Amino acid sequence: MQMNTPPRSTIRLTRRGRVALIATGAVVAGTAVAVPLLSLEDGGDARPTSLVIPEGWRSGQIYDAVDKALALPAGTTKKSIPKAGLKLPNDAEGNPEGYLFPATYPLKEKATPESLLSFMVNIASQKFNGAPVAAGAQRNAMNVYQAVTIASIVQAEAATKADMGKVARVIFNRLERGMPLQMDSTINYALNRATLRTTSSDTRLDSPYNSYQRMGLPPTPIDNPGEDAMRAAINPPPGDWLYFVTVKPGDTRFAATYEEHQRNVAEFNAAQKSGSSQPTK
Repeated sequence: MQMNTPPRSTIRLTRRGRVALIATGAVVAGTAVAVPLLSLEDGGDARPTSLVIPEGWRSGQIYDAVDKALALPAGTTKKSIPKAGLKLPNDAEGNPEGYLFPATYPLKEKATPESLLSFMVNIASQKFNGAPVAAGAQRNAMNVYQAVTIASIVQAEAATKADMGKVARVIFNRLERGMPLQMDSTINYALNRATLRTTSSDTRLDSPYNSYQRMGLPPTPIDNPGEDAMRAAINPPPGDWLYFVTVKPGDTRFAATYEEHQRNVAEFNAAQKSGSSQPTK
């Protein structure tokens, strides 16, 4: 029996590291993470010349952005996937989530949804299939697709670049100990939302992305991670952390024991009551 593992009805990890206590049905709510707006370089009504895909966008957000950039009816890009001939790993089963690489893409005159999606996937493949990533994945007893999946959770959960490695280590430590990941970011993905207000009812969601009910990693990445998150996923720092909570902006506490984590949560709750804790971006 693991003495440091709290009852699942008592504590849960949340997106961006916040913690909510749900034993009494009360949720300590954070604020929704602001989703970056589509950035287009244009001159008034002129056609945009580039499309910016931020780190952490989900595929659905990217499809919508491509539709808008190319002035196409909503849903056109998503429908184009089967005929785009995307070079995805077999594990993806045709789903490009995780492989639409965040970057600034030129919008050439003859750009199409198929050409843009192929460009994104090809860049991701170049970044992810190189020797360093493959070796890092193997070193951690996983394949590249699993590494991208972990990177996508890190991208969603880590408030800062500095926290990414530690979040990745928490994920590995929980997997190695047979603990559920209990990440709200996976539930948010299943529900297609970006909120920190996850309820105890949400944690009972019947979905393969419910990391409270399902063991192991979700079946696919939950967003499209950048290089920093990927580096964290394949080379996390050593540590015995199992929990984390952002007490206040810029101050995420990582803990190895439930007792230590409870103290951090108490500080978080006190900061919330005093109003000194402002939401992070």
